[in-house]
Amino acid sequence: MAEPAEPSLSALESTFKAREVEGVLDLYFYRPVGLVLAHFCAALKLTPTGVTAIGGVLGILAGHLYFYRDLTTNVIGMFLHVCANAFDNADGQLARLLKQKSRDGRIIDSLFDHLIFLSIYVHLGLRCLFAGASPSVAILVLAAGLSHALQGAAADYFRNGYLYFARGRSRADWDSSRELAQEYRKLSWRNQPWTKFLLATYLNFTRQQELLSPSLRRLRDSTLGRFPDQLPRSVRERYLNASEPMLRWWSLLMTNTRMLFLFVFLALARPALFFWMEVTFFNALLAVLIVLQERMSSSLLQHRADTLQVA
Repeated sequence: MAEPAEPSLSALESTFKAREVEGVLDLYFYRPVGLVLAHFCAALKLTPTGVTAIGGVLGILAGHLYFYRDLTTNVIGMFLHVCANAFDNADGQLARLLKQKSRDGRIIDSLFDHLIFLSIYVHLGLRCLFAGASPSVAILVLAAGLSHALQGAAADYFRNGYLYFARGRSRADWDSSRELAQEYRKLSWRNQPWTKFLLATYLNFTRQQELLSPSLRRLRDSTLGRFPDQLPRSVRERYLNASEPMLRWWSLLMTNTRMLFLFVFLALARPALFFWMEVTFFNALLAVLIVLQERMSSSLLQHRADTLQVA
């Protein structure tokens, strides 16, 4: 018996990853603005990677402007940061409009995201040092940066898990380190250096994600082994019902929340508080969500095993 067809989507919503994983700012600001930018960039014959690079340059420049202890300069940086985030939305929307989605594009987008926040952390750390902070602030900056990377990796991994299980997205959007490692070994540094570099970066990133949630990785492998082509609706609904309460909490670890706190602390001229927020509140939230996600994944794995035994 055929499954019911999915409802048709509006032109804007067709460029979403999924409505329920989008934040409020994304739904009502960044996605609409991003769609306008995507159409404009398409008219200029820009590629999604080109749009990613524009956003990356704006974000890196914004990080530099946060170095100065002048609120007007910081506000200009905030504006550029918002523009960078709009272009970061637009590159994916353009890729979906042009049907040019690719793994390399996702990797390059992730690299620019890391470069933007590297610029922010370095310049804010230097700002604190030049303002008379102890050199030990470098340890705080490093801890905050590593925490940020961990939080972003986890949020991205669980969002992709949700899109795969609950929304029935292609497995191509949620790679496993085992498959990536096999592909990596087939590439040559001499003949394909750029492709191998991108894949090495992505492989390392994916391994880190899988270490954060081994139960979700096992659930993924188990489900793919049994349903290699398409997930049945019953599996999708079970995952949806179990994971939906956590979605909004995971969204707090994404870019919009972090930018909001950053802007507040810049307005207060207390940038060091941003680092403390990373290593305290955001890390505590990450720990709680990982525990809940692991329990949920283990429960679904056990249900799968019990079902197979009964069958």
